[in-house]
Amino acid sequence: MNDRNLQTIEQVRQFLGGSEALEFRALSVGEKYDWIEEVMIRIRYHGLKRGEKGVIRRYIERITAYSRSQVSRLITEYKRRGRLKRMPYQRHRFPGKYTPADVMLLAKTDELHGWLSGPATKKIREREYQVYGHSEFENISLISVAQLYNLRRSNAYWSITRRFTKTKPAVSRIGERIKPEAKGRPGYIRIDTVHQGDMNGGKGVYHINAVDEVTQWEIVASVERISEAYLVPVLESMLLQFPFVIRGFHWDNGSEFVNRIVARLLNRMLIRFTKSRPRHSSDNGLVESKNGSVVRKQLGYAYI
Repeated sequence: MNDRNLQTIEQVRQFLGGSEALEFRALSVGEKYDWIEEVMIRIRYHGLKRGEKGVIRRYIERITAYSRSQVSRLITEYKRRGRLKRMPYQRHRFPGKYTPADVMLLAKTDELHGWLSGPATKKIREREYQVYGHSEFENISLISVAQLYNLRRSNAYWSITRRFTKTKPAVSRIGERIKPEAKGRPGYIRIDTVHQGDMNGGKGVYHINAVDEVTQWEIVASVERISEAYLVPVLESMLLQFPFVIRGFHWDNGSEFVNRIVARLLNRMLIRFTKSRPRHSSDNGLVESKNGSVVRKQLGYAYI
């Protein structure tokens, strides 16, 4: 804006009284500093009385949209230095102790030793310098375990090395992973499903094979689809057909039974729900053998 016609305090007062709703915010920070300095020189701020200085402060606040404390700070800076200039921001930084060469040594050591823990990796660096006399490890041999992990998270570290980990499978908390033990008592059921083939893209029926571990009492039922809507009513009917109280229900981790609907049914019937352990294929071996000796022997492998 061009305000060179405002030369006296009275003109500034009239401007403030007639422009209460005006705000000039389009100036950059550098332009605001230059304008404030120009106003201080043109109005001769140092020679003004106290009340007149207040008018100039309000005028500067109106044009620049600065707060009262910010304007006071800028005026004080102008009085001290005789000019007003924006100082460039300089962020304080501590000097780096570990160089890119140290980060490279860390990355290469991790690749060779398979990304050991922090304390183990620190010990390797100490031995490289103190025992084997490799001078390039002198600086990084003094690193703390916490700082070692910080370097492992840095961009410089990951630009040198890459570490890939396998996706961990989702763990279902439905059922217990435990070896089924009936301890000579009936009522501990092993269960499995058998698929009766496909034809022309159509799925065959699924057989549900349930065997008591002690008495070998066996019930086989068939369902059209292997989903909760078909399985749950048939499963409840099968459990009620056994001539003894069902205490345990063991399954081999398939999703058709390891779900909340089946778990809710078993919980309502006060039946313990267990499932096979990893790398223990014999946990559900009883019903697996019955699949071949009973179901396949009677129904075969043809599409139904």
